[in-house]
Amino acid sequence: MEEDFEFEFSEDPKFSVERYEEMIRNQDQYFFDAQAFENIIDYYIEKNDPIKALQVVEYAVNQHPFAAVFFIKQAQLFVVTNQLDTAFEALRKAETLEPSEADIYIIRGNIFEALERHEEALQNYQKALELAEHTDDILLQIALVFQNMGEYENAISYLKKCLEQNMENQDALYELAFCYDVLDKQEESIQFYHQYIDTEPYSYAAWYNLGNAYHKMGLYEKGIDAYDYAILIKENFSSAYFNKGNCLVHLDKFTEAIEVYKQTFEYEPPNADTYCAIGECYEKLEQMEEARSYYKKAVKLDPKLADAWFGIGVTLDFEDRNFEALHFYKKALALDDKNPDYWFAIADAQYKLGKLEESEKAYEKVLEFNPLDVEAWLDYSSILYEQNNLIGAIETISDAIKNNPDAAELYYRMVAYLFADGQSKEALNFLELALKIDPSKHEILFEYLPQLQNNKIIVDVINKYLL
Repeated sequence: MEEDFEFEFSEDPKFSVERYEEMIRNQDQYFFDAQAFENIIDYYIEKNDPIKALQVVEYAVNQHPFAAVFFIKQAQLFVVTNQLDTAFEALRKAETLEPSEADIYIIRGNIFEALERHEEALQNYQKALELAEHTDDILLQIALVFQNMGEYENAISYLKKCLEQNMENQDALYELAFCYDVLDKQEESIQFYHQYIDTEPYSYAAWYNLGNAYHKMGLYEKGIDAYDYAILIKENFSSAYFNKGNCLVHLDKFTEAIEVYKQTFEYEPPNADTYCAIGECYEKLEQMEEARSYYKKAVKLDPKLADAWFGIGVTLDFEDRNFEALHFYKKALALDDKNPDYWFAIADAQYKLGKLEESEKAYEKVLEFNPLDVEAWLDYSSILYEQNNLIGAIETISDAIKNNPDAAELYYRMVAYLFADGQSKEALNFLELALKIDPSKHEILFEYLPQLQNNKIIVDVINKYLL
């Protein structure tokens, strides 16, 4: 009878699972060899059923109490079910039975890393390095620990070691690009990916990351070339199409960008970000109905995409539908109330609607979040000036200059306000400062106050800098 219930590894793994389930139904005890148990455990793991997998492990441990593999499997499953203390205990038992098994230290390192106990994670990964036959994934894990510790140079070192062992480790390639990006070392990134491509010319991931590095450096033509190679190697690489589209936008090639963005739909379902990007292109082309159509598609897919709501507002603003535009600007602001661009648009819309007090408050918000926005300072001060609040306008521009000491526009505007306030001597001092920074912008003074063109003193001072 005993022989009837012995199932050796030579049997089909599916048959082992069926016999195991039969045993459970019959509330009986069958014998399985170690490999058969492993197959049954893996079956339930693949079915995403860790509870049943743990039950199988219990049977396996009872029948094979000296097989470290089952305590390792048990630890993995305890981690999945968030039983970390029990996972540590299972690993301790496995280490007692088979201290040279690298998986013990990899799993323990994973747990320590999840607990943000980085040094202990590194110690275990280093131990695993000494024992494992294939170490590229362990080197990647060590790099990720260093990333989490903020030690990106160390992370780069281990990522390169990882790629030396396995040039096809895509995760390492992307993490390396991330580290270079964080350190703002795009030149080094480009150099590395060129060297890598010399060895692996058909690595679409390497071409893609090279394109990203060029993109970040503003070398958009080179970025497009790199993305094209990535697409040539992997035709359905939708991310490469999307980023190529972004490069084309930076080159003001909006029509081409639209076509490239639309190509992503051939390889993945449309998403809100792509619809929004297409909308922005149509907006730049001043095809506002088309732009609005794509922005609406974006918010239908993702109602929390603030930029798409904002884009709808921009298209309405362009058509002088200011009240409607304000409604959509506010929807965007509700999703991102610290965005200075949204506050600026609201300030402008309120001004156009004659709501000056609301406009002032919105400009104050713009400058709270972005005190380097010269246009916002100018517009805000202009509202005060229009209401004959010359002191407020002068104080506002004074604050603007403190935040933007090299912006000639602010000095020229100060000249206008000071002359309007009768402070001629102080105005001339600011005119000298403005001309020293950028004499070519002196015309903006006359655009704001045309009557100053008849002021001989001002004209003489300007001519002195233009000669």
